Amino acid sequence: MKKNSTTKMNSSWTLKFDLKMKLSLLFLFTTVFALQANRSYSQVTKMSLDMHNVTVEKVLSEIETNTEFKFLYNTKAVDLNRKLSIKVKNARIENILKKIFTNAGTKYEIDNRKILLYKVEFKNVTNKINNTKENTKLQLEVRGKVTDEKGEPLPGASVVEKGTTNGTTVDFDGNFVIEVTDTSATLIFSYIGYVKEEVVIGENITLNIQLNLDLLSLDEVVVTGSGNPKTKLESSVAITTMGSKQIEEQAPQSTADLLQSIPGFLVETSAGETGNNLFARGIPTAGAYEYVQFQEDGLPVFEDGALQFANIDQFQRTDATVKRLEAIKGGTASIYASGAPGGIINFISKTGQNEFQGTTKLTVGDYGYYRTDFNFGGALVQDKLFFNVGGFYRVDEGVRTTGFDANKGGQFKINMTYKFDKGYARINYKKLNDRTTFYQSTPFIWDNGEIKEYPGFNANYGTFTGRYAKLNIPQAGGGFFEANIEDGAHPIVDAIGGEFKYALSDNIIVKNSFRSTTIDHSFNAIFAAQWMGDVSTQTDLAANNGWDNAIYTLEAPGNPSLDGGSELKRADYWYIHKDMDNFVNNLSFNFNWDKVNLNIGHYYSNWRSHQFWNWSSFLVTASDNPKLVNATNSVTGEEYTYNGISGISWLQRESEVKGVVRAVFADAEIKANDNLTFNLGLRYDDDKYSGFGDNGSFGNDIGILPNNRADDGVNILNGDYIHWDYYVSELSYSLAGSYKFNDNLASYLRYSRGFRAPIEESFYNAVGSGQGSVALESLKNTELKQTELGLKYSGEKIAVFANLFHMNLENVAYQDIGTGGVAEGKFANLQNIGLELETILNLGDFGLTFNGTLQKPEYKGFEGSAEEDNGNTARRISKFYFNIRPDFNITNHFNLYAKYSYFGDKYQDIGNTFELPGFGVFNAGASYTLNNLRFGLDATNLTNTIGLTEADGRQNGAVPTNGQTFMARSIFGRTIKLSISVNF
Repeated sequence: MKKNSTTKMNSSWTLKFDLKMKLSLLFLFTTVFALQANRSYSQVTKMSLDMHNVTVEKVLSEIETNTEFKFLYNTKAVDLNRKLSIKVKNARIENILKKIFTNAGTKYEIDNRKILLYKVEFKNVTNKINNTKENTKLQLEVRGKVTDEKGEPLPGASVVEKGTTNGTTVDFDGNFVIEVTDTSATLIFSYIGYVKEEVVIGENITLNIQLNLDLLSLDEVVVTGSGNPKTKLESSVAITTMGSKQIEEQAPQSTADLLQSIPGFLVETSAGETGNNLFARGIPTAGAYEYVQFQEDGLPVFEDGALQFANIDQFQRTDATVKRLEAIKGGTASIYASGAPGGIINFISKTGQNEFQGTTKLTVGDYGYYRTDFNFGGALVQDKLFFNVGGFYRVDEGVRTTGFDANKGGQFKINMTYKFDKGYARINYKKLNDRTTFYQSTPFIWDNGEIKEYPGFNANYGTFTGRYAKLNIPQAGGGFFEANIEDGAHPIVDAIGGEFKYALSDNIIVKNSFRSTTIDHSFNAIFAAQWMGDVSTQTDLAANNGWDNAIYTLEAPGNPSLDGGSELKRADYWYIHKDMDNFVNNLSFNFNWDKVNLNIGHYYSNWRSHQFWNWSSFLVTASDNPKLVNATNSVTGEEYTYNGISGISWLQRESEVKGVVRAVFADAEIKANDNLTFNLGLRYDDDKYSGFGDNGSFGNDIGILPNNRADDGVNILNGDYIHWDYYVSELSYSLAGSYKFNDNLASYLRYSRGFRAPIEESFYNAVGSGQGSVALESLKNTELKQTELGLKYSGEKIAVFANLFHMNLENVAYQDIGTGGVAEGKFANLQNIGLELETILNLGDFGLTFNGTLQKPEYKGFEGSAEEDNGNTARRISKFYFNIRPDFNITNHFNLYAKYSYFGDKYQDIGNTFELPGFGVFNAGASYTLNNLRFGLDATNLTNTIGLTEADGRQNGAVPTNGQTFMARSIFGRTIKLSISVNF
């Protein structure tokens, strides 16, 4: 046996080694390819020309047609009508340009596929005014340089004469030259990621312009929650954006970890890479992403983000294909998404461009973490047909020790875009096949309000999940049910979609987007909630379960006796399989008149989720690397467990939910003047939910296991399906006014009303009660009303985005699953007032980012015996939480950063009797860039802080007293990752 075990381990190690070698070779290949591509297209491309007595413009057009080169120039800087003849064979572009422009007064610079043309010399032009009538109009040639705050040139920056199409671009040294009409002309200098600058020429014909970083990207155009894309400064919503560079600098452990950087979103990350929880603006929920909508390219990843055991982050991964993230809190979210009054989180994909670009990245970590990311995009036909393809593959052993590859799989995404004169058409596809381990509660000890580790159970790295958790159990009617914990949360997602945009006229644009998604989702996890039983001594466990004369042995060869001091815990294996599909279509027409922009549309979504549950109970040691335990009556020989399982299939469920969402919406913007804009949005939902379920019969002794109690309480599905229907008819609306004081300062005021239909578990009462639709007659939608006052400011050294909000909610549902697998079914009203703040400080080489939320979410509207809960703080919601991230450039290439995240005290229960202490987490890292290479070092939770995101009381619902154990979920322990990426 020992020899076989060793052989198996070696084989597993070999497979892992081979896999890592293959991934390394893939990364090496793509890196070499990238470096070769970056070596310069101009150095490897040759072409032939044979043209006689043609214009320069014709020659340049011929080069662009037959190569990937693109010329950038001001028409006044190049004599395009000059005639020439040229004959070359297999010549490099540099030699061709020499023949074209030698002694022609034009200079050129080659940057891979871009060729910049500009005049050789600058002329000192003075204001010479002749008395002749024909020379009364001045022609000024203005020159200068454009740099950043460090004096570094900004090649490619745009210089445009305001109110005209006259413009040029900055060369590689930062220089520019442009001819303007007269001294009253205004030049606009702009560059992506920087605040644009407007300068009146006056008598200054030589200008040295310094552009400052757009610290909060207020000049960036945003598209989420709007039918009329506009800059962040001009928008009247609380929106946070992050580009691909910012996402990489954050080095997130997961999508949930990334979202912690957004004020207003309290995000728990203790479940692992997926299956986490987000609470928007203090709205308490049973978990998941209940009041927000996850979108990819403007359409939902799946219509409902809070289905049971299908948190929406299980079907989305953040990788190198993401161009940027846009997240709206409140505001117009209720106009552009059904049932998402808390916000919209939109992951916008890269779509390709004329120049071939890409990135590859390899990341390794200290817990067997190995991941490779890639993204490539370019043009198949210049200016017409573009593509982008990318994804990732990752394998690791998990931060919490499971004894197997806890996370393994990847994602592949591709899109193609065809541009035509008045719009574009795009198709896209996503394949996700990735399994992750879901981590639940572990034991802790309560010590005078402080949290202590349970002896033998590491709070940062321990888990009840382990290789022992495999099921092969008999079922009523014959046969066996099999499941393996190593499958984890394992979605297989196929999503195909398209997008079409076309200008019907100068002021009417039609846009239609669709997506069809199918998901085969298997969820396997160990749950050890307190209601299943406290961590107990062997004697207490036997007494609580009615096990007479119990003796305990390990489920292992030889059935060795269990040490008498080992405490035990019931830990359940929850198996859920979901078959899901969703088709969504969004059609809109945008009308743009002089002072009014109107966006109207129709939204349709048809989704289905069919699920099957099979839950069983294990008996395990309360320790890291838990072991299965068997219990037997030492007198009668009766067995209380079956291969370490104390309850076979004690809960089964088959059910299905269908949703049909039909909504019409209108969003109007009225520009009162250059500074003041009003916004009015309406959305009407006419939705229907329906489904069925089989609750089965509980507590059946199926008699398959002789002299064994493990099969005495089986839940049997009998095929007696109960059907139900639920209808939603809701009007959402939003009103706003925004005022732009100047190019750096703006403010807005907004009022909105939205709703959320009941979640999946709320509907199951129709099945559990046996009453069907009648049981849902008292069920209500959650209504949310919000008032927001926002201020946005971006200066040279500091930028601030502050949003003050007041919120009222009615019929907030609580549907946590408790004793016997029954949801708690509680409802409450809530009010919250809060402040969301984003601040960036830029002092040259030193930078500081802060985002935080201060709020006061309180219950109201309780009656009768629950009236005393009015005024209590919403459970699981911190009143104050923030992130602060200083960074320092040691050199232009070497950067150091630190990050401190704080999460304030919160109550675990509605009665506010069980308070979890606040905690802070330190992260730190460094990066070094060398040309197109970036090396990164990122470490999380450096001090191994124990931070509880949620907890249970004792089994009887009481708050633990000093010295007692209780179950809770803590954040992960310290991790360290190294990465290298290549951009080309």
